[in-house]
Amino acid sequence: MPGLRNLLPFGASGRTRGARAVVTGAGSGIGRALALELAARGGQVVCADIDEARAAETVAAIDRAHPGTAYAFRCDVARREDVEILARFADSVFDGPVTLVINNAGVGIGGHRVGEIGFADWEWALGINLWGVVHGCEIFAPRLRAAGRGGIINVASAAGFAAAPSMAVYNTSKAGVLALSETLAAEFSGTDIAVTVLCPTFVRTNVARDGRITSGSRTLADTLMRWTGFSPERVARITLDAHDRRRLHVLPQPDAQLIWLLKRTFPGQYTTVAGLLERLLPQDEPAPRTTGERTGV
Repeated sequence: MPGLRNLLPFGASGRTRGARAVVTGAGSGIGRALALELAARGGQVVCADIDEARAAETVAAIDRAHPGTAYAFRCDVARREDVEILARFADSVFDGPVTLVINNAGVGIGGHRVGEIGFADWEWALGINLWGVVHGCEIFAPRLRAAGRGGIINVASAAGFAAAPSMAVYNTSKAGVLALSETLAAEFSGTDIAVTVLCPTFVRTNVARDGRITSGSRTLADTLMRWTGFSPERVARITLDAHDRRRLHVLPQPDAQLIWLLKRTFPGQYTTVAGLLERLLPQDEPAPRTTGERTGV
């Protein structure tokens, strides 16, 4: 009964309904899908993205069905100052405190082994994928504590526990997001502040094309996204519904769930098999560098 669900109190299964939300990386992919779904659930959304034009496109899509409920904002999550300004902007446009923060902005990177990556790529990707989430949590957590309610959703990846070879930078950044989210959940236990961490495998987004991924790895990722990937809209609904139920870990796809199980049940064997599979993958030169747009992962 949709009508009844909309009347449920905050903290019940209607936690994501009527939310005052901030979504980073909202210009495309999972971030855009989350913003659209939150608006459909009666919420207000600040759509933040390093590409303001993309953020504006998301707002325009929301306005067609829910006018006046979304706001575009340019934000480079790797810059703490940008996220601080984003928080103040949300305070100014909402008619109450922020109740939901979704740290989604991220970039793809991969295709080289440790020792062949280069420090510039480490700093670039960790600045967005890990420090971007750190900034979002550190800056918004005090606001949620002061309000006494709310939620944080961090977008990690199954890569954070799968630890696939030639993906060290991406794996490390997402493992950090996973650990941060689990720590936050422990710190917020016993309160009306929920924490969820999303760990998908392949989602049909532009992350492989916008990142720093070698051509062979990008071709493989595009193929897997096309044949096995979930749509961003499906992942968004699953994630928000899980957050309503205060679920910490969200592994939306069967392959993510299988990897999670195998890694924890047979850790040594898992690593051995992963190493064998890595030897079958092509090693190639870096793809041409892009401007590094921060998109949903």
